[in-house]
Amino acid sequence: MNIHEYQAKEVLRGFGVAVPKGGVAYTPDEAVKVAEDLGGPVWVVKSQIHAGGRGKGGGVKLAKSIDEVKQLADEMIGMTLVTHQTGPEGKEVGRVYVEDGCDIARELYLGLLIDRVTSRVTIMASTEGGMEIEEVAAKTPEKILKVAIDPACGMQAFHARKIAFGLGLEGNQVKSAVKFLMAMYKAFEQLDASIVEINPLVVTGAGDIIALDAKMNFDDNALFRHKDIAELRDESEEDPTELKAAKFDLNYVKLDGNIGCMVNGAGLAMATMDIIKLYGGEPANFLDVGGGASRERVTAAFKLILSDPNVEGLLVNIFGGIMRCDVIAEGVVAAAREVSLTVPLIVRLAGTNVELGKKILGESGLPIIAADDLGDAAEKAVKAVKEAA
Repeated sequence: MNIHEYQAKEVLRGFGVAVPKGGVAYTPDEAVKVAEDLGGPVWVVKSQIHAGGRGKGGGVKLAKSIDEVKQLADEMIGMTLVTHQTGPEGKEVGRVYVEDGCDIARELYLGLLIDRVTSRVTIMASTEGGMEIEEVAAKTPEKILKVAIDPACGMQAFHARKIAFGLGLEGNQVKSAVKFLMAMYKAFEQLDASIVEINPLVVTGAGDIIALDAKMNFDDNALFRHKDIAELRDESEEDPTELKAAKFDLNYVKLDGNIGCMVNGAGLAMATMDIIKLYGGEPANFLDVGGGASRERVTAAFKLILSDPNVEGLLVNIFGGIMRCDVIAEGVVAAAREVSLTVPLIVRLAGTNVELGKKILGESGLPIIAADDLGDAAEKAVKAVKEAA
């Protein structure tokens, strides 16, 4: 789960991370009130969407008067902001964050994430603040510092000092950086975050270390432990289809292809997408109905996939372990009848009650293409979509 910059800063502030003062505004008048409370004389008006690159897209601007704050807020609220992360369709801005201006001496990068290779929380830092870390990694990888944290001891002061010295900090800046990093790690660990990114982390003219921007992502599977964090969710920033899927406990991610996939098990779902591509097709989604889905959940999954206008064929690939093939078959038949299926439907069943499942599909009267194995299913799905085009 992602949250907005202003929310991330408020969360981090609660753990002792240094952030500038600011406030969120949903109208130009609210932006004026925030600016007046801050006092100025310089403010930054920031569009709040779940995407990076806002500054390059015109979503972050400096204001030197209250009137300019109001003007910028009026321009940003309701605009469609296009960045390299939103895609060409962009995202509508529903709120802005008005923040104190900052005397910037240096811009740095700082991030905490889970490194899948080492299975450890890892600090990433760079002197190239304000740039996308992927760009830094591609062009000047030697400028990225990494320190892995042993979970047995957690972050220690020497980890933070190593990063501080590596960034060229000195004197009291090192002390401030150690305090900043320890607080940042505490927030990461206690809130089950998957990433905390500060870009840029700035050194002010006075030598203070401050988070000028903040991004936080959280592990969805741990949100039950953090009701206060879950309440920060902004559903308007999420894909409506993925939101609908979550309400049925379905793991769904929309992709750009035209062959819909309904599979039980994440590994099998990944293999299904891979083999579709192997046979020259493009998967339209990742969808895992889980190991113990009900007929209702299967029906919901089926309808969810077909709600995507790009889907020109549907491949159902089920291995019945906990999930019985007859339950899947009943759900598929019910959904196909309910939505008046108009695209080719390819079904491969294996496992518990497979013969009963095949019988239900065969006696349904629906134009279902049966497949013997995964390769056969993928080949038939790609062929059926091409023939229907």
